[in-house]
Amino acid sequence: MFNNKTVLVTGGTGSFGKKFVQMVLERYRPAKLIIFSRDELKQFEMQQKWDARKYPCMRYFLGDVRDRDRLVRAFRNVEYVIHAAALKQVPAAEYNPQECIKTNVLGAMNVIDAALTCGVDKVIALSTDKACNPVNLYGATKLCSDRLFVAANVYSGFDGTLFSVVRYGNVVGSRGSVVPFFKERVQTGVLPITDPRMTRFWITLGQAADFVLKCLEVSRGGEIFIPKIPSMKITDLARAIGPKCKQEIIGIRPGEKLHEVLISEDEARNTVEFDQCFVVQPHKKRREELLDKLNGGGSECAETFTYCSNNNPSTITVEGLRAMLEQIEGDFDIEKSRWSLEDLPKVRLVKRSKKV
Repeated sequence: MFNNKTVLVTGGTGSFGKKFVQMVLERYRPAKLIIFSRDELKQFEMQQKWDARKYPCMRYFLGDVRDRDRLVRAFRNVEYVIHAAALKQVPAAEYNPQECIKTNVLGAMNVIDAALTCGVDKVIALSTDKACNPVNLYGATKLCSDRLFVAANVYSGFDGTLFSVVRYGNVVGSRGSVVPFFKERVQTGVLPITDPRMTRFWITLGQAADFVLKCLEVSRGGEIFIPKIPSMKITDLARAIGPKCKQEIIGIRPGEKLHEVLISEDEARNTVEFDQCFVVQPHKKRREELLDKLNGGGSECAETFTYCSNNNPSTITVEGLRAMLEQIEGDFDIEKSRWSLEDLPKVRLVKRSKKV
C-alpha cells in the first residue's frame, strides 16, 4: 500500500509514531516517511535509530499542529497522513484547558485544512475511548476532534481527501501510561490504586499500529474504526506487575471514569459489527449501504448496545496481563494478529493529479 508513496505522521516521535514507523519500514518501501513533531531532541533520537544512510526515505519536519502554514508546507505532495499529535494527559488537560484545546481541537482543524489544501489522499486521526461520553477536558477535545474529521468529508467532495478516525483504549506501555508508572513504583513495595473497581480497555502498541494500517487501506471516509480489544481490572494489572506489592487506595482523580466506553448507546444505531472490530458510520444511511454491500459480512448492532470496559466479554487475567507485558518488550508478530482485512470491504481510491 505504501510502496512508492509519501506518508506523514504528526506527533511521529511519540510511542505510537515510532512503532508505526517501524512497521511501515519493515513491510513497505515508501518514497518518503515524514515525521512531523515539535521536539527536536526526540527527532534527533529517532534519526539515530533510523539512520538516513540506511533509510533514505526518512524525513523530519519540526513544527506544531497549531501552525497551519507549517502543516501546509509539510503536507505538500503527501498522500497519506496519520494524525497522532495530541496533548493526552488527563490531569494536565484539566489544569491547562486552553493549551489542550489549542492542540487537540485547533490543531485538528489545521490538519484538516492543510490536507484539503494540499490534496492529501487519506487522513486517519487517532482517538481514544475517553472521547466517548467524555467527563474530562481531554476526552471532550478528542470528541470535538473526531466530529471535525468525520465532518471534513463533506468539504472534500466526491474525489477529495478521505478522513476517518481510529478509536481505541489505553496503549500498554506507552509514555505516561500506568504501566511504566507501576514499574517505577514496584521498588517501593506499594502501588497506588485510584479505585479497586476501575476497569480499562487495553491494546499493545503493535496491535494499535497494525490496526491503523489496515483501517487506512479500507477506509472510504467518515468512519470511526474501533478494534475489539480486551479489558482488565486495574487491581489485576497491579498484581501482574508487582505481585508482592501492597495496593494503596488513593481515590479517583479529577476527570477519571470508573469504566471507559468505546461505543455509546447513541452511536450503536450507526454501528456495524465485524468479527474483530466495529465501524461507526456517520449516519444510518451509510450503515445500511455498508450492510448491503457486505451481503452478510457484517451485522448491525442493537440500538441498546454499548461497548464498555466493564461489560466487555473479553477480559484479561493476571497471567494474560503478564504475557501482554512481555510482548511489549518484543516485536509484534503480525502472523498472530487475529484481525483481518477481509473483515471490511476494500474501496478503490480515486486517483488525481498532485499539486506541485
